[in-house]
Amino acid sequence: MHSKVEEVSQKIFSREQFIERLANTHSVWDFIIVGGGATGLGVALDAASRGYKTLLLEQADFAKGTSSRSTKLVHGGVRYLGQGDIKLVYEALYERGLLLQNAPHLVSVQPFVIPNYSWWNKMFYGVGLTIYDWMAGKYRFQKTSLIGKTAVQQRLPNIKTNGLKGGVVYYDGQFDDARLAVNIAQTCAEQGGVVLNYMKVSGLLKDQNGKIAGVKARDLEGGFEYDLKAKVVINATGVFVNDILKMDVAEQKPLVRPSQGVHVVLDSSFLRGNNALMIPKTPDGRVLFAVPWHDHVLVGTTDTPLHTNSLEPTALEAEIDFILQTAGYYLERKPTRKDVLSVFAGLRPLAAPTSEKDSTKEISRSHKLIVAPSGLVTITGGKWTTYRKMAEDTVDKSIKVAGLAAKACVTAAMPIHGAGKTTNLPQELAFYGSDAAGIQLLQAQQPALRTSLHPDFPHTLAEVVWAVRHEMARTVEDVLARRLRVLFLDAKSAIEMAPKVVAIMAAELGRSEAWREEQLSDFVKLANQYLLEPYMLKVQNVPDANQVA
Repeated sequence: MHSKVEEVSQKIFSREQFIERLANTHSVWDFIIVGGGATGLGVALDAASRGYKTLLLEQADFAKGTSSRSTKLVHGGVRYLGQGDIKLVYEALYERGLLLQNAPHLVSVQPFVIPNYSWWNKMFYGVGLTIYDWMAGKYRFQKTSLIGKTAVQQRLPNIKTNGLKGGVVYYDGQFDDARLAVNIAQTCAEQGGVVLNYMKVSGLLKDQNGKIAGVKARDLEGGFEYDLKAKVVINATGVFVNDILKMDVAEQKPLVRPSQGVHVVLDSSFLRGNNALMIPKTPDGRVLFAVPWHDHVLVGTTDTPLHTNSLEPTALEAEIDFILQTAGYYLERKPTRKDVLSVFAGLRPLAAPTSEKDSTKEISRSHKLIVAPSGLVTITGGKWTTYRKMAEDTVDKSIKVAGLAAKACVTAAMPIHGAGKTTNLPQELAFYGSDAAGIQLLQAQQPALRTSLHPDFPHTLAEVVWAVRHEMARTVEDVLARRLRVLFLDAKSAIEMAPKVVAIMAAELGRSEAWREEQLSDFVKLANQYLLEPYMLKVQNVPDANQVA
């Protein structure tokens, strides 16, 4: 039996009920947003919270692409300060402060240590980060400080000490990207918006004057197709923006091309304590981080231009080797391929060359808005930290494009779903924020749901039930990759959890035996892409739901 609280929550964030709202083919939406990553979800929340009739369509799951594959940092961008992009740093530091304020269950203050092996570097980075603090103003987290060799060793017990002169401690933010995406989607729904995963846009609708009038979309679950009318359509598809632009103008030249960033995940013993390691300049000129995250260590990232897009990009051997070797220069215990628990890749947009002579460069992390002659609005660039500001600018521009009555943005002070009051939450439920009470209620009502999914992780069967009922999880991957994050932390353990997860999901969604077998097979195949050595699940049959609940 669901509690009344659960029933109300389910009605607010129910895929079935959202689908029903599409049935009225005569309805005209104010906004249709294509893309369910950080940018699209931010735009949808902004538009819905201003009172506009808002629909978001995502071809896979929320944050399936780049938005679940970040370095998990909410930051002003120290390297942008070095590049002289003062405006972007100011903007990002302000938005960093708002994120901590509006989503305290997912965003936290993270200390970073830059170990210095020359006195010059210690002073150089110390001065730069002091300026960084000053720019943050009232949103400064904590004060940057110069520390000696002993203090560096205390904060980073695993750091190489040969030649170590001291270091710099500064403070930035850390967060859980995919969890924030889901919570933003829930907040949008609470503001009256409709958000749908597994709804692929296949074309654009135009009026007799060639102006955008809506989209054609197909429900990848039910197979139904829809013509959905809108006053403005926003292309927020990240590295896939070219696909939507070509639906508008077939001969459209590519606006972006992808660049890949890879992360590897290690056991927490490689970086003991709660301090992150920041390597300010790698051999290829990038910044490399080693960050504690969900009791593991996340190390990355790379920057490798590609020629093709994918929802599931694959790390290159050279990228993995680069990360391990670079980390090995700074850690007493050098990580090897055998130590990698999971490896994942994400794509960021680069400006596509307009001729063979042009060099490919990253689109400014300060976002870019483009309005086509047809009225199609495209938003690209930017980063997670500034998603709210990107959304505000996009909605402001779209109001003018569509000729809508202007309404002010209200998201700067809007708490994100889960940010309500919480007291004495167990650590394993902390990232649910105020939703943790609902999971605890499930466990109290059905003690069998307290059963652990895996001996190495704190997650229980109740969290799978919650993900299906209240977080629109539709596949095993949705649960283990973007609701519980296990695939990104330890792919082998995720494979071992999959049979229990699929059994619970099949019972909740009323799926067939064939669906269960297909889900398990697909997930094992996917998870092996996150491993450096293949691992096959040793299970004869998918367990019955009654066996695990």
